[in-house]
Amino acid sequence: MNRIAFFVSPGFWLLDLAGPMGAFEATSSVAGEPLYELVITSADGGAVVSSAGLPLPTLAHGDVHADTVVFIGGEIAPMLMPEIVGAAKAHAAHAGRVASVCTGAFLLAETGLLDGRRATTHWQRAREFQQRYPRVRTEPDAIFVADGHVWSSAGVTAGIDLALALIEADQGAEIARLVSQSLVVYHRRSGGQSQFSEMSQMEPASDRIRRALAFAREHLNQPLPIERLAEAANLSVRQFGRAFRHETGETPAKAVERLRVEAARSRLRDGAEPVERIAAAVGFHDPERMRRAFVKIHGMSPQAMRRVAKGTADVLHA
Repeated sequence: MNRIAFFVSPGFWLLDLAGPMGAFEATSSVAGEPLYELVITSADGGAVVSSAGLPLPTLAHGDVHADTVVFIGGEIAPMLMPEIVGAAKAHAAHAGRVASVCTGAFLLAETGLLDGRRATTHWQRAREFQQRYPRVRTEPDAIFVADGHVWSSAGVTAGIDLALALIEADQGAEIARLVSQSLVVYHRRSGGQSQFSEMSQMEPASDRIRRALAFAREHLNQPLPIERLAEAANLSVRQFGRAFRHETGETPAKAVERLRVEAARSRLRDGAEPVERIAAAVGFHDPERMRRAFVKIHGMSPQAMRRVAKGTADVLHA
């Protein structure tokens, strides 16, 4: 039986633990037999207090040999204490696979196992992560990343996506699908999928600007000058331009470009469709324009992003 150890440190976040742990637990009911043994570990064992003030009993890491160690996210400062980092290194050294949820990537990076590897964390802490760990190839927008035997996921509910991906790698796609149905969650968001949609990131306050953005998203393959978006919002061009920038912090043209990149990224991830066809389908028309937009927003070309997504898929099905 595969033993999964969830390593927590003071100030850990309950959902970062409960989400993936619940996914592994659900395999028993859908498979009709226990597939995993689940344990919660810490540096010294005993009660560890979560960020919500709830104490949780744990086993000392030295008393547990685990096939997979998952470092659970939480408050960063406690997990970087020397005694916590030392315990994490020792715990990971005896595991065939290691992973992190959310800010648990900071602790995983401290072990040195992420040096030279790709990894992700919560998008709000990605810049700090990049600055602190320059030897890690950070992918700040990914849901989860698999690089060899080292895995990492984005924030909070992305830990469930990570767990489903690990279950699929261990038990096959059908068990993972049944678990996702049991949990009433998506089966499974791709690791290369964006942590958040551009629509939600812009968060306009008024219905009119939201309506214009929705119109743009539904007509990405067509020309979308400001006049057309203003008409969809039932505002004059001048009123629309002023209101749009005030509510989103961007010009309409920049927002449309972001929506097109998001749509193109989804198509790149999902198949082998030629880049030229994708560019035309999302309204770039010129593949070079799409390439420049990808490099500006994501720091890599469409082709490089496709290779990253394919690399994650290859690890899952190896």
